[in-house]
Amino acid sequence: MTVPQHNTPTPPGWYPDPSGSGQLRWWDGNAWTGNAWNPPTQPGAAWPAGPRPGQYAGPGQYAGPVQPAPRPEISKETPVYNPFIWLVTLLPVITLIILLLWNPVFHLRYVGARRVPTLDPSAFSVPYFLLIISAWLIYGVSVLLSYLDWQKLQRDGVVRPFHWAWAFLGAGVYVVGRSVIVHKVAPQRGLAPVWALIGLVAVSFILVAVKASMIVSTIAKALPM
Repeated sequence: MTVPQHNTPTPPGWYPDPSGSGQLRWWDGNAWTGNAWNPPTQPGAAWPAGPRPGQYAGPGQYAGPVQPAPRPEISKETPVYNPFIWLVTLLPVITLIILLLWNPVFHLRYVGARRVPTLDPSAFSVPYFLLIISAWLIYGVSVLLSYLDWQKLQRDGVVRPFHWAWAFLGAGVYVVGRSVIVHKVAPQRGLAPVWALIGLVAVSFILVAVKASMIVSTIAKALPM
């Protein structure tokens, strides 16, 4: 970034960020440096006298790695939850419902001259394919909802909210990361989606274990003794 040329050079110092971020940015006398800083909100708070870590401090001098400006807390009246984050957290319930509806009945087919027993593929009925398709659809929708939630947090004043792209690694990754950041800027709030996610994962493990045992029992009964 550069600034318009003036007859009198602007001395080094903290000035309003020309990008309009509302922060202060260090001008080294020739160009804007790469570090911004939130101005103090309390009277008498100390201001840094020069470049902060990561800024160019003169020929042959470097102040260390870049440190992002701390996130300011948001107002207690600002909501930290919205429909997007709750949908991201609870959409896997749809998969659990389909799993409960899938009650496969396995039959054997005898293939070849040696009459090799093989499971009849007809056991994999419509609920099975719905289970597979719903998992992919929920994955895609969760990424989209994470992006909408990320935008909403920015509009509500959360500085650098947890990035929505982490949702590509799984909705749970985004839910946890998002909740941690929100909890930092809104103390004593923001962790409810994590607790809901933990409860959902616990219920999922129980239901999957029960369904797996039922399927194994059904296959065992279908196999010849």
